[in-house]
Amino acid sequence: MTSAPDNSNKPDSAGRPWLAVVALIAAMTAMRLIYAGVIELRTDEAYYWTWSKESALAFLDHPPGIAWLIRFGTAIFGDTNLGVRFGGIVAMLITQLLLADIVRRVTGDFRAIVFALLMPEAALYYGLLMAKVAPDTAMIPLAVAMLWSLVRLHESGNARWWLAAGLFAGLAMLSKFTVIMLLPAVLAFALVPDWRRRWLLSPYPWAAALIALIVFAPVLIWNYQHDWASFRFQFVRAVATHQLSLRTIGDYVGLQFGLVGFVLLPVVLSGVALTAWRGYRHREPVAILLSTAVIVPFGYFFWKSLTLRVGDTWPMFLWPAGFAATAINLAMLPREGWPESMIASTNKWARVAVISGIAFVVGVFFYYVAVPWNLIGRADPVGSEAGYEQVVARAQDQLQKTGATWIATTDYRTYAMLRWYFNGRVPVIQINERGRFQGFRDPGMNLIRDRAGLYVAREPDNRLPIWDFTSARRQPLERVERSWRGVVMDTYALEKLTGWTPELSPPPDTPLFRWRVLADNAPPGMSLLAVALAQKVLGEIAERGPRQRGEG
Repeated sequence: MTSAPDNSNKPDSAGRPWLAVVALIAAMTAMRLIYAGVIELRTDEAYYWTWSKESALAFLDHPPGIAWLIRFGTAIFGDTNLGVRFGGIVAMLITQLLLADIVRRVTGDFRAIVFALLMPEAALYYGLLMAKVAPDTAMIPLAVAMLWSLVRLHESGNARWWLAAGLFAGLAMLSKFTVIMLLPAVLAFALVPDWRRRWLLSPYPWAAALIALIVFAPVLIWNYQHDWASFRFQFVRAVATHQLSLRTIGDYVGLQFGLVGFVLLPVVLSGVALTAWRGYRHREPVAILLSTAVIVPFGYFFWKSLTLRVGDTWPMFLWPAGFAATAINLAMLPREGWPESMIASTNKWARVAVISGIAFVVGVFFYYVAVPWNLIGRADPVGSEAGYEQVVARAQDQLQKTGATWIATTDYRTYAMLRWYFNGRVPVIQINERGRFQGFRDPGMNLIRDRAGLYVAREPDNRLPIWDFTSARRQPLERVERSWRGVVMDTYALEKLTGWTPELSPPPDTPLFRWRVLADNAPPGMSLLAVALAQKVLGEIAERGPRQRGEG
């Protein structure tokens, strides 16, 4: 009798596909780490880094989550590019793992799980630009964790998962207000399926809402102390109305193709549509949850894009739910008896989307890290915010020549970059929009009061009439070009300031305090002259509209 062959020393062939997937994700993660370390910080990233140096409970523009995430990274790697961006690398990995577990629990299908892991890698925003920190970077894994908790709720029937969902919802709101647009998906998840009576009568969903509110309390406390500034700031932006613009619609749609993928976006939209059809037809909770988490925010931003430029990152929190829905759909089509031709076509396009998307992401990485040319010109999204070290070098030289001890700006982007590069060695003050800096620590008034300063401003900001509200005497010094790969991106004016000390906390009804988006909604106590000058400032800024980027 022949003995059976001994396979104990043979490698487990079933594990090889997983090894390949893990190796690919590790390589892409290493690529993001390199990108995070070598690419200069963008202006908004430096702005959020300044928040991480403060102890404020919240900020005018956003809740404090992004400041905490940056503080986590800089505690490990210091005030370096990688330190600022490290949280985004971690956020990407957490998002991938949560998506994979959602798909595993719903389908148990290996191929669907792999697609859930790799679709984010194939989307430019997630596969590379999650290394660029923004409030969305902090919010995305927490929003996905909330969806994951509700999937666990459906799978187990254990009502305590509502409490986890409430915790993650509160943490997500501590990162960015737009997570509230997932509320319709949660309500549909609870109320459309047949279990709606159970949850309406259960204390757990209400306890989850209470937990979310308690976790969100720092933002509520800060806003209570500062005349509800964040909510008024975001509300005015949300209800702002402009004329219908094909350009803003095109910007929105084009950004989704660029940041999600030219092939992947249609694949995901079709997967979400089929998931929504399946979910609402059969009252299937997870399908309802995931599809609604995409459809409602996507529709809202499309509606806003009719009259307003939608920021690059604003819709990015919705697509992970779309990736999960699409991966689940790939596994469900054969089980539901769809035609073989449709199943084969869906799988083929999903593979094409992932392969071509990853190739595109890698290509963009090499363009910014290894290629010496500027192929896009002044419109390059990275190059347009690079080269500030040239301005900093000239500013440092003028500080020494003039004896100035501090730097003034009138633009939060210039303020952020100068503060990043000088990193506490020289006080940097944005003299206007002081409402942005409520709760910030003393920047060093002992080095500012009654001392000469250096004004650094991008042209034509240096001609804004905001200086009419001060007694400062300005002496032009020089002009500095900021360039990237041989292309001049901007020109900056450097001027010496004397005879004036900036006020860190001007009265709220003055243009030096008011932030730009609310400056045209002046309170009754504001003088007509102040209103006219504020509107003039807004007009000059509006003329530079194509060069101004949206504030997350």
